[in-house]
Amino acid sequence: MNDEYDLQRFIAAQDPVYDDALGILRQGMMWTPYLKIIFPRLRARRSNTATDPYAIASLDEARAYLSSPILGGRYRECIGVLQRLSGWGAGAIFGDHDSKKLHASLTLFSEASNDEFLLQTMFDVWFDGLLDEDTMNELNLGS
Repeated sequence: MNDEYDLQRFIAAQDPVYDDALGILRQGMMWTPYLKIIFPRLRARRSNTATDPYAIASLDEARAYLSSPILGGRYRECIGVLQRLSGWGAGAIFGDHDSKKLHASLTLFSEASNDEFLLQTMFDVWFDGLLDEDTMNELNLGS
């Protein structure tokens, strides 16, 4: 199988911790170390693979991630858990700093998926219907 974007790096990082991360998320919490591998964000222009190995480099890579039965399935499963916790608020689960990272991840994958209902509802519930401005600026600079 061709792995043009080295998505195996996510599977290798998630496999030993995914069940634990999902269990923690179901309790209304998320640990920062799990956040970057479960809810990856767009790589900023100033960062590189060595300093941020779990950042997504492009919309095409994000589309490939969502198309992966394992990675896309896990992402959607986690978003489904978040929907059930929507009354808590992103800050209560992730903290202020990490809720911004979640917002960035949701924005990236929303843009990559065209019409992913699960993602769209999270913007309405937790982020006043708004996309993450920094992620959108990075995407617009790259196009």
